Amino acid sequence: MTARAADRARYDRATAHLDAPLAIVDLEAFDANADDLVRRAGGKPVRVASKSVRCRALLERVLAKDGFAGIMSFTLAESLWLARSGFDDVLLAYPSADRSGFAELAGDPKLAAAVTVMVDDVAQLDLIDSARGDGHEVVRVCLELDTSLRLLGGRMRVGALRSPLHSPAQVADVARAVARRPGFRLVGIMAYEGHIAGVGDSLAGRPFRSRAIRLMQATARRELVERRAAVVRAVRAVVPDLEFVNGGGTGSVQHTAAEDAVTEIAAGSGLYVPRLFDNYTSFSGRPAALFAQPVVRRPGVGVVTILGGGYPASGAAGPDRLPVPYLPEGLRYDPQEGPGEVQTPLLGSPADDLLIGDKVWFRHAKAGELCERFDVLRLVEGDAVTATVPTYRGEGQTFL
Repeated sequence: MTARAADRARYDRATAHLDAPLAIVDLEAFDANADDLVRRAGGKPVRVASKSVRCRALLERVLAKDGFAGIMSFTLAESLWLARSGFDDVLLAYPSADRSGFAELAGDPKLAAAVTVMVDDVAQLDLIDSARGDGHEVVRVCLELDTSLRLLGGRMRVGALRSPLHSPAQVADVARAVARRPGFRLVGIMAYEGHIAGVGDSLAGRPFRSRAIRLMQATARRELVERRAAVVRAVRAVVPDLEFVNGGGTGSVQHTAAEDAVTEIAAGSGLYVPRLFDNYTSFSGRPAALFAQPVVRRPGVGVVTILGGGYPASGAAGPDRLPVPYLPEGLRYDPQEGPGEVQTPLLGSPADDLLIGDKVWFRHAKAGELCERFDVLRLVEGDAVTATVPTYRGEGQTFL
């Protein structure tokens, strides 16, 4: 029996009393992935990206481990909810225009002490000030550095379109604006190198593209090491007591951790290890989060139909954004239909061994987005479900 077949047998036994659709997290794999992130971080704390987890119980589990410290959140409403729930170090990774949220933040000393907001434009400070109302708490601020690689004199750009702050001088200018402004305190810098951390460099069947990606990433790392260090020097000249410099992502943990200028690493997808994180030379994780759909039809030889399953992930539309049939091995989509909202035909010889009501196990393309489809996660240890915990959605929280 292969390892994957053994996992399927375990998951089927663990959930035999439960009807699909359902979602699980294999705690042994989850914990092993967490340990691997800590190992790769080389002693620097890992700030867990909540967007990639979206379950308070699992955030608490990973933050109880040595080597993890703090949360990187994705909306201001989520940040405030987490802070009210007892998480005391929440870095909002994206700028916000949530005026009611800023009014709450500025009016509550506990929230203001726990939450740090992201800024890359003085206009964002103006919006926060306009939203304060009667709140006078000091707002903690982090500046985001654009990590994109610029070639051919800036005419070619590789990397996400995020912050407009690219040069040390640009970041220092905004740092001075924050430092001069009453009601704000600059405490950190964030620089997420998505074109390195979030792009697989070992694509099956595509050796030339894989080699090109590795070349691009090596070039981008060399450029960013120097520029990030220069940015940190420039900002520390303005704010000597800067608390943290955050960088990285699941795919680049060990590279970013090696930079002297970086004080902490961000990672989250490496806990669940969705299918988009299969194609890396820098690490190999264990799939920990899966979902199951039931077989509801057997249209013919070599085909079964399951309920639902059409859960595409965000990003540029393409086959890599689709869930992948995982267990039993050997199933594939019908190219004429793909995964559907209410039913999905699956082709392949394993279909002939599946009965009505059997489970087919899938891996989602992106980590935490799976939790937008399910209100609870079944936590599996060995061949038993040992706990059932709510996702954000299960707690009535749908932040985006």
